[in-house]
Amino acid sequence: MFYLTGKIALVTGGNGGIGLGMARGLAQAGALVVLAGRDAEKSRAAVDALRAEGLQADAIEADVTGEAQVAQLFEEHGRRHGRLHILVNNAGTTVRKLPQDMSLAEWNHVMDTNLTSAFLCCRAAHGWLKPEGGKVINIGSMMSIFGAPYAPSYGASKGGIVQFTRSIATAWAADRIQANAILPGWIDTELTQGARAQVPGLHERVLARTPAARWGQPADLAGTAVFLASAASDFVTGTAIPVDGGYSIA
Repeated sequence: MFYLTGKIALVTGGNGGIGLGMARGLAQAGALVVLAGRDAEKSRAAVDALRAEGLQADAIEADVTGEAQVAQLFEEHGRRHGRLHILVNNAGTTVRKLPQDMSLAEWNHVMDTNLTSAFLCCRAAHGWLKPEGGKVINIGSMMSIFGAPYAPSYGASKGGIVQFTRSIATAWAADRIQANAILPGWIDTELTQGARAQVPGLHERVLARTPAARWGQPADLAGTAVFLASAASDFVTGTAIPVDGGYSIA
């Protein structure tokens, strides 16, 4: 039920952090994972690491914030692999500023990376997913649920991810495509390491509130990603699953 042998998964922002953690889990379940990212060298290193573990992996250099670039990504993916069963929209970024201090360019950069990229990739993927049915996994955040003073654009984009996921879940149900979101909690990545450097006391506050009493690791996202990518979730669509060690219920 959880096997992904013969499936092909495209993971945006899959060359590091949460994206790589999920990609590794999908590959361990049998999928061929294709990592899409702007940093070609980082993607090559990620592919090499996965292949060294005996896993199937490929990488395509792509900036998923632009319409033309996304079209090129899917054209290249089709040329190389010819099929697609799983799309993971994970590309993300943030700008830590109060709303009154944020420029329009900064706002747009975060929205384009976190939300518009998911729309563009979903739109491009629909025709690939429809023939056999497929899975879309969109990556939200705890900021899909909570407000934070230094995350106005990030929170808005991640809240939008949940609503967008519900929209495509209803629109594509007849095409046998399930769409769900994962809401990671405080995961130890380059992004959150930067937050800890900028926000005094963040590390201690996260540990104090999280019932699991630790920061998450990228590998903690793998199981949920495999579930949502596999036949085990064929009757699950339009939902948002927190993977946060209990942070959202504490």
